[in-house]
This record gives sequence, structure tokens and C-alpha cells, in this order.
Amino acid sequence: MKHVIEQLVLSALGKAKNNGDLEIVKEPEIVIEKPKDPKLGDFSTNLAMTLAKPERKNPKVIAEVICKYLKNGGGQVERVEMAGPGFINLKMTRSFFLSRLIQVAESGEDFGNSMVGRRQKVLVEYVSANPTGPLHVGHGRGAAVGNALCNILRKAGYDIKSEYYVNDVGNQMNILGRSTWLRYREILQKAVEFPKDHYQGDYIKDIAREIIDQHGDEFLGKSGDEALPFFREYAAKWVLDGIKTDLKEFRVEFDGWFSEKTLYEDDSVDNALGWLREKGFVYDKDGAVWLKSSAFQDEKDRVIVKQNGDRTYFCSDIAYHQNKIHRGNEKLIDLFGADHHGYVPRIQAVMEALGYNRDIFKALLVQFVSLKRGGEKVSMSTRSGEFVTLKELVDEVGVDAARYFFLSRSCDSHLDFDLELAKKETPENPVFYIQYAHARICNVFLTAQNKGIAVPAGSEVDLSPLVEDEEFALIKNILAFPEVVEKSALALEVHRISHYLHDLVAGFHSYYNRHRVVTENKSLTLARLFLLQCLRITIRNGLALMGISAPEKM
Repeated sequence: MKHVIEQLVLSALGKAKNNGDLEIVKEPEIVIEKPKDPKLGDFSTNLAMTLAKPERKNPKVIAEVICKYLKNGGGQVERVEMAGPGFINLKMTRSFFLSRLIQVAESGEDFGNSMVGRRQKVLVEYVSANPTGPLHVGHGRGAAVGNALCNILRKAGYDIKSEYYVNDVGNQMNILGRSTWLRYREILQKAVEFPKDHYQGDYIKDIAREIIDQHGDEFLGKSGDEALPFFREYAAKWVLDGIKTDLKEFRVEFDGWFSEKTLYEDDSVDNALGWLREKGFVYDKDGAVWLKSSAFQDEKDRVIVKQNGDRTYFCSDIAYHQNKIHRGNEKLIDLFGADHHGYVPRIQAVMEALGYNRDIFKALLVQFVSLKRGGEKVSMSTRSGEFVTLKELVDEVGVDAARYFFLSRSCDSHLDFDLELAKKETPENPVFYIQYAHARICNVFLTAQNKGIAVPAGSEVDLSPLVEDEEFALIKNILAFPEVVEKSALALEVHRISHYLHDLVAGFHSYYNRHRVVTENKSLTLARLFLLQCLRITIRNGLALMGISAPEKM
């Protein structure tokens, strides 16, 4: 709706210029907001104050000129007034809102779509947990945020691809293989010393038992060096398959799974390092190879090849991010755990060193999750095996509740996940509160259907019986949905959707408790049913962005 108001204001400026009331040398940026006090109007702009300097006029004088040409606004403006130091407040006609409500029903699943993204090619990489163990609840938050972000960006007109980067190279994979090898020997009643820095979760024993079921004691006669390649590959595949299964059950699927190993197999790592060395951005010092990242706003230079010849994770990431660009992506968005905050300037430095604009890369930091049960925190530790897995969380509270709670706060804020609240079927549980509104609307339609009343199509409906202030408050909130989607996409803030939906259904519950929908007045009934149909579409579309179901019965 703000785009429509912007056009009305531009039209008024054009008329003021043509009539010599304003000069308007350069078309100004027009910011449309909603007044804090609804009594002042539906929309507001500070345009007169921004024009004061170039026009060399008092903003109040400019505001009065603009108001003169905004009056009526093609029959869409009911009232326009100047307030304070030069604010312009607009009160729109009821037909302005009602005509747009009809478009909501006509759009259906497409309601909320926009082209603000202009089909820009964006690659979103998220989760990317090392395939050394099951996903824990922290990974779950990153999965929910990344998946919802892709949904929102896609709805806002971006060309989105999602990717999981599989770190299947390096010492952590050797530790996984040795951990499985040692448990294998242990289960076969061979005394072993299990190092504290190895993976100790029960899943390692599960992998070892599976190997025994398939291969028996075949590997007992082999040395650790001989057995390690098999155990490393077997365990990595077992863990990665489990990760894929858990994510799919969490309604998260990726367009691509990118293996770190391929960057070495096709010489991408060596080629990237060679290019950087030719440009003078790589140098040798103390037996190691360094990237001169301090030249690109990083706090210090970074080691990319250790003294023993091992490549660092950062070394692979240089080639990986170059590969992302070579695939035609125009913007890269990575979701990192909060403990990787220091990694952000490194990748920005790499982008610049490779000859790209550093702004092509954007990182979102996903803060930690604390689980609470009965007011007590649940501890998590990756190698000790005490962590709560994503699967365990989903089994306890369900996919919908888990996703909603993960998406209810800004991802860069710490999250206390209340397990008991997530399981409650009461209004204090926000996901239940929203889903219940959808189910409640569906029940109203069922009641109407049983009475032989069908929801009218947009071309047939008469919305003039809608006169209650609460009804127009609902309509305005419904029509705000596309703007919420756009702002969420531009700011990369997925939590805006959950806040919007909660406010939207709060208005509905209040309205429903005070007003009957199916009444003795047929025209009023049809108008209210149509309003609820548009509300149901909005709730469903919002929940879909969050990857949450919209049940028809509860």
C-alpha cells in the first residue's frame, strides 16, 4: 500500500511543479510511514521537511502545497492534513482498503509476492555442520532461519539457491574414523584406550555395531592406519545420511550439497592460492603460508597452510567462495554460528582480494540456544555425548513448535527455548495461538457450509457491510503483509514474520470474540466470510514462509 501512497505523493509533486508552486529540481526520496497514533491517519510522510532545503521554503508552507494537490487523490484520499513541523498525514477512504482486500483473495498463495529482489541470483549457505555427529538444537536454529530466509527471499523476487557445505576433509574426519575404529575394537572385546578428544556419543557405537553386522571382525587383523580410510568414509557417510534425514523431517531441503573434497580433486584450492600469490596477497613466513588479509580490513593476516603442510579450513573456504561466484551467484549469504563471528572479516577480505566487491558477501550470525525444562537449563556438549539432538527436540515438541520458537527472535539474539511452553496447547504458546486462529476460521467456514452458505468470489462480494473499526483494523493488517515480506527480505530478518502473524491473529481473536460471522443478515455474513477468507490466506502464507503447517482442525 505504501507504494500506492508514494505514487499519489509523486503525482501531487508533479502538479505542484507544473503549476509553479514548487521547483522540484530533483525527484526526492519519499518515505511513507504509519503514524503512531491511528487517529492522525493511515499514512504519513516527512517529505515537506526533506524538501525544505532544496526548495528554500518553510516545511509547513511546502506541506500545505502538497496537501492541496493530495486532496481527493483520485477518490482514494478521505482527508489530508499538515501536522507539527511539516508532517503530512493521510486518511484513506474505505473503498481504498476494500478494493485491495479483493485482490488478496484473487492472489491466493501469491499474496505477499513482490519483485523487490529483481531476480538477483543469491546463494544461501546454512547449517553446514561438520559430518562428525548428529545435528544438535543449535544447528536446528540455523536450519530454521536459513530455510525461512530462503522462503522469504524467494517470495520477495530473488532467484534463490540453498546449499549445505560438507566439511569432509581434515583432522576432524580422521578423529571420527579413529573413534569408530576404537569402538569397533572395544565392542569386539578388545581392550582399547579411548582418547578424551575423540567423539564419545552413543552414535559412534551405533556405527561400529553396524560395521560389525556387515563385516564381522574383518578389520581386527589390520593396523589403525590400514583400517582408518574405511572407517572414516563409512562413519562420515553414516553421519551425513542421518543429517539429511533429520533435516528432511524438519522440512529443510537443499538445492545442493557441496563437498569440500571436490575443491582438492579439481585443483580449485591450488588454483585460488596460485592466483592470490601472483597478485602478491599470499606470502611465506615461519614455514607457513599466509594470506595478507590485513590489507583488506581484517585485523591480522591469516594462516592458510600450516607449517606441517596441512591446509586450514580457511584455505578451502577461499576456493569455495570463489567457486560460488564462478557459478553465477551475484550475492552470497552465509549463516555462521555466533562463535564464528571472527570469520566474517576474513571472508570479506577474501572477496576483496579475489577482486570482488566485499559487499557481495553477507554473513548472519546465529546465536546460541539454551534449552529450559522446568526452569533448569539442559546442558549440551558435542564430544561428550550429552547434547540434545535436533531429532530429540522435534520428537518432544514437534516440527511446528520447534521451528516457530527458533524463528521467534532475531537470529543474532540468544534464545531460551522453553520446552514446556512449546508443548502447551493454550494461547500462551504462540505457535498454538496462531494455528488455532487458522483452525478457528476453517471451522467458521464449515459452519457456513452446513447452512448452505458459500464464501463469495471477489467479483461477487459486496463489502459495504464491513463498517466496524475492528474490521478495518484487520483489513489494514492483512494488507500490510506484502510490506512485511519485503522488509524481512531486505533486512534479512526472518523473525518479523512471526511477530506480524502474532499481532494479526491477536486482532482476529479479539474481533471474533465480540462479533458473530455467520449472522441472520446475509449480506453482512458474506462480507465477513470474505474478510475471514483473506485473513486465512494471509495466515497460511505467513506460516508457509516459516515452514509451519496451517491445520484446519485442532
